[in-house]
Parts: sequence; C-alpha cells; structure tokens
Amino acid sequence: LCFLLCFTAAYDPLDPTGNITIKWDIVSWTADGYTAVVTLNNFQLYRHIMNPGWTMGWTWAKKEVIWAMNGAQATEQGDCSKFKGNIPHSCKKTPTVVDLLPGVPYNQQFTNCCKGGVVAAWGQDPSAAVSQFQISVGQAGTSNKTVKVPKNFTLLGPGPGYTCGPAKVVPSTKFLTPDLRRKTQALMTWNVTCTYSQFLARKHPSCCVSLSSFYNDTITPCPSCACGCENKHTAQCISNDAKILSMAGIHKPRKDNTSLLQCTHHMCPVRVHWHVKTNYKEYWRVKVSVTNFNYRMNYTLWTLVVQHPNLNNVTQVFSFDYKPLVPYESINDTGMFYGMKFFNDVLMEAGPLGNVQSELLLQKDANTFSLRQGWAFPRKVYFNGDECILPSPDSYPFLPNSGRKSDFLGLWSTLIPGLLLVLLCFG
Repeated sequence: LCFLLCFTAAYDPLDPTGNITIKWDIVSWTADGYTAVVTLNNFQLYRHIMNPGWTMGWTWAKKEVIWAMNGAQATEQGDCSKFKGNIPHSCKKTPTVVDLLPGVPYNQQFTNCCKGGVVAAWGQDPSAAVSQFQISVGQAGTSNKTVKVPKNFTLLGPGPGYTCGPAKVVPSTKFLTPDLRRKTQALMTWNVTCTYSQFLARKHPSCCVSLSSFYNDTITPCPSCACGCENKHTAQCISNDAKILSMAGIHKPRKDNTSLLQCTHHMCPVRVHWHVKTNYKEYWRVKVSVTNFNYRMNYTLWTLVVQHPNLNNVTQVFSFDYKPLVPYESINDTGMFYGMKFFNDVLMEAGPLGNVQSELLLQKDANTFSLRQGWAFPRKVYFNGDECILPSPDSYPFLPNSGRKSDFLGLWSTLIPGLLLVLLCFG
C-alpha cells in the first residue's frame, strides 16, 4: 500500500513523463577502473533545480574509489589511509557529489558544469536543463563483465522530494564528433530515473492562491493556515515592520534553508493572486501577481503554471514569457509563465520588491466563456513545480446579479411559510 501511495504521489498529471535522468557513460578504461561522463538531464517541463543546487549520492557495489573528478566534487574524502603515494579524491562507500561553483579554474571544469547545481526546467530552457561532470573510478574492474553498477542512488534538488529507481544498463550512448562526420560510442552505459513527489518534499504546501474580480468588491484571500501555522508564533514569523528587518545579514539564506516568513493568516512563502480585470466584447483581461513572503529567499528561474480552459486562446501576455503546455495533445488548457531574462526572472525576497506581475489578454469562445460560477478563475496553479492551495469554490467572487437573485430567492423562502401560516389561521 505504501509503495502504491508513493508511486501515485510522484505522478504529475500536467507533466506525466517528467523526470530527472542520471546517465553514466564509460568512455575509457584505466589501469584499475574506468573514466565516465555523468550527465544529469532535467526532463521536467516546469520544475527546475534552484540554488543551492543538486546533490547526488550512491553506494558503490564493490570497493571502488574516486581517483579524480572534473566539473564536480565529492563533499567528503573519507578514509584513504591505506593508499600510499597517490591519494584518491574520495574513498567513501557512499559518496556525496555536488556541482562546482561558477568561476572555478579552467582545469577543474567540464562541459555543462560549474553552475552551482542550478538546472533549468526542460520546458523553460532545454539548453540549461543539463549538468555534467567527469569521474575517474578505481578498483572497479576493467571490462563490461567486471564493472558493477552502483546502487541506492539519491538526489536532492536541493531539498528532498526525489526518489530514484535502480540503475539499469542500457544500449551504449553514441556521440557525434565536432566535425559531425564520425560517431563514437560509450563502452558501457547505465541510466537512473528520479521522480518528484510534493508530499515527500515538504510537510505543507509552499504556495496559495487568492482571487478577485472587477464585478465584485470582495477579495477571496488564501485559505487560513494554507501552508501550516505551526511557526506563526515563533521566531520564524515576523511582522513586515519589525525592527529585526533592519539588521545586517537578515536576508541571507541559512545553511539549513530555514525560511523567515512574514506573518500572514495563510503562512505561505508565496502567494499567487488572480484578478479578473476587464471584460471586453471579444476579449477579457486578467492580472496575475506573485508575491514572496520569505525574507531569506530569492527565487531564480521561477515558473508559474496555470490550468484554465481559456488558455487555448491566449492573445497576448505582458511582462512574462509564456509557453503552452500540452501533456495530452487533445487538450490545450495549461500554460507556463516565467520571467523575462534580465528583467523579472528573479523574484526578490519579501519586501517592497518582492513581487512580479503580468497581464493576460484572452480571446473569448462564445460557446464556453462565462463569468458565472467561478469559470473565470484557474483550476490549478503551480509555483516552481509545487501545487498551490486554492480557496474553496463557494467563496469565489460572485456576480452581483446572481447574488441579488439568491437573496431574492432566500427572502421568498422565508416569507412563503409565514404567509401560508397566516392564511391557515385566518382562512
């Protein structure tokens, strides 16, 4: 039962084939092992790996050691006391590897490395959705028959949430030379597939949605305690005018990634607000705002995914980049929004600059468009790949006419029994 629940939780209906694939390609044999190129491909449409980046781990099948690495490094060397002369880069049975930071010396770099572990989503920027490093492994065997595949792969991106399957030997990868005239082939290749589950990543949701419209003065706020209220009365929650905000270093991230949230009734790090702004004859306009309530987090390469039936007729998007997501070819009701590079691709920490906003112009379909019964509001909203909590449908802003009609019916439902009683008494 637990296995089935975890598997179901990892399935994303808006990105059914999304995953992170780790590929090992042995490119040469050495005296006691091999040299391999390890590639991390993020095939998720809208979920990226943000700062402080990915952390990869595994368990060696035998007594392997890492002699050297380019483009990444093991976080611990381990006990290498039995080696004389050349000392391995890492002797740990369960090494933990991280990407190198930008600006490292050239002789330590490798293709697609040294970005601090930050990897873009495939749907946002395929060219930046890959990270690579080279590893030289010793005491591992020197042929396809003697090399054993590592076990128990783990991936943090940067926190928990990813579950990796077993490594599987696959047909060897083929490479094309720079002149595009010759193909070479890896000596041995294995793949590891890692899938994401929001339930494993965190105890509570990380974002919520509020709603408003031009035809109703009522603003439907995020649900109370949408992201949990355990820390509301502790030092992790402060008011927006607290004196502590003027202290130096308050906005710097902690090593343990703990957040410092502005005190709100919803206690979410991020709020997405959807406002139905204008209703034209053939079009309607929506304003979308994203607000950051975390004083220690700058969201880089953020993504906002919205599911709404009218996104199949998006005419123009202002201030954001937009890309339709079509996981099922017959349905086009989901879109991904993200910041324009060097303009609003960074969502700053809580404060006056801690928000980004855009407007959408959508063409109406006369057969489906309606402002009644909450049709104009989104069905699902994701921020950075995590689903946001929506308000209860019965709290959505309603049309004035429907409100007066319901009040009128409610009045008659109260008066009719009284009138019948009077008629019975005096009839």
